Amino acid sequence: MFVDWEVPLTWNYLIRQIHRWLSIAFTLAVIVNIVAMMQGIQVLWVGLLALFPLILLLLTGLYMFVLPYTAKGRRGLSV
Repeated sequence: MFVDWEVPLTWNYLIRQIHRWLSIAFTLAVIVNIVAMMQGIQVLWVGLLALFPLILLLLTGLYMFVLPYTAKGRRGLSV
């Protein structure tokens, strides 16, 4: 029997998935940076490699941090 497990794609789910994949990309970029530093390679793009995922991680992390507070406001609950 085939069961269709569709996940509704909401913005929250999409942002969480992007955040997870960005964390993997950031970790790999940091590892590449450390390996390059150990080999004595001084290339600017290697040093900046982790900066792009880090900025996107900051934005998605801030979005997820603010979500509970905005949800409370939409429900009309007071603290």
